[in-house]
Amino acid sequence: MKHTIAIVGAGLSGLLAARVLVERGASVIVLEKSRGVGGRMATKRVGDAVFDQGAQFFTARDSAFLACVERWNAQGTAARWPGSVQRWIGSPAMTAIGKHLAAGLPIEREHKVTAARHHACGCWELDIEGHGMIRAERLVLTAPVPQSLALLDAGGVVLPDELHTRLRAITYHPCLALLVVLDGPSDVPPEGVSPEHGPLRWVGDNVKKGISPQVAAALTLHASAAFSTQHYGRPEAEVSAMLVDAARPWLAGRGVVTTTLHRWKFSEPRTEFGEPCLWLPELALGLAGDGFGGPRVEGAALSGLVLAGRVAAHLMR
Repeated sequence: MKHTIAIVGAGLSGLLAARVLVERGASVIVLEKSRGVGGRMATKRVGDAVFDQGAQFFTARDSAFLACVERWNAQGTAARWPGSVQRWIGSPAMTAIGKHLAAGLPIEREHKVTAARHHACGCWELDIEGHGMIRAERLVLTAPVPQSLALLDAGGVVLPDELHTRLRAITYHPCLALLVVLDGPSDVPPEGVSPEHGPLRWVGDNVKKGISPQVAAALTLHASAAFSTQHYGRPEAEVSAMLVDAARPWLAGRGVVTTTLHRWKFSEPRTEFGEPCLWLPELALGLAGDGFGGPRVEGAALSGLVLAGRVAAHLMR
């Protein structure tokens, strides 16, 4: 089957782009390598504990994104962070927004694209690990830019030298995220903590956030970019011990019941493209995501919306 548009990645950029394009009447298929959707707006359950393990909250300043957030709020999918005016969270957890946006969309999960080839006829062929090949007239890539470039390289797609150089210059910070269950309440304030120095950049308690009511304390610890870069490949036990030790001021002397480490290889861009997205009509190829819109949730969302508008305009020609 040949689709009008194939979208690689079911993070916020890909899901918002897909919804806009479907509303415009396009035949869309979204390909996601993971089982879940939402990208870094991710929630994980460990036993009885529930953690937001990626993005902890988001803000909305742009009118277009604020309109989306207000709709999600009215539908019960987004809510204010308890006690905060500016912070928004997913309801009941961050993954709720991705699930809401994905509802009704043609999404193929656990479909890892390994190569993207562009033919002289103008169509795209995508190799899917374990699932053969998919054809599409247009291609939208919303994965981290290094991963998107790897797909194009694997398919022999040659971009203009200057453009390729600009895209290759987009690099990302990693982030080590440690999920910690304690045997009693923590001293983490309800709004969380953003330490200015040391190994940690974020300490939050998912119980006080309102998403993990079944345990005494469920902490998300995000390591700093410097710590994550230095220790990314170290064994989980070593990384966990260092991050728990760094979090001692907020543990209230409680014992650690469990720890679970998640490694975000492409946590946030350290450099960006400088434009909200990229659309190449001569190749029917678009790229979007936080490498274009910026590291905040809002930036990634707006990137997907802007690209969807450009693709939709191309469809009408």
